[in-house]
Amino acid sequence: MSLRSALASRIAATLASNEEVSDTAERADASKNIGCAAVTSVPTRSRGKVAGVLRSVVLRPREGVPTLEAELFDGSGALDLVWLGRRTIEGIEPGRRIRVEGMVCDVDGRRTMFNPRYELRPRPGEAQ
Repeated sequence: MSLRSALASRIAATLASNEEVSDTAERADASKNIGCAAVTSVPTRSRGKVAGVLRSVVLRPREGVPTLEAELFDGSGALDLVWLGRRTIEGIEPGRRIRVEGMVCDVDGRRTMFNPRYELRPRPGEAQ
């Protein structure tokens, strides 16, 4: 495997495709149907429940602690999800639909939720 193809497969493993992230209006309607708010409507320093698709998932240590970080996108905006002390979580992968609940805070200008409760949602075409 060449360096270029290895890099391409690594990027594909950490980022969702445009197809998986598209259809923002449909995603916003689906979020409302399962009792969730839009990411942009949840004030910082308050608890919120949002749903969307994971655009990226990366392992990024913070101060020596393994940290799994994912970016959730719901059509209105993005929310960083951070699980401290975790290297992987089964099912947390790019393109996966997810519903999360937790405290929304601001970290370096980005909306972030630490150690959220989560529920994996079925992909389009999967049975619930």
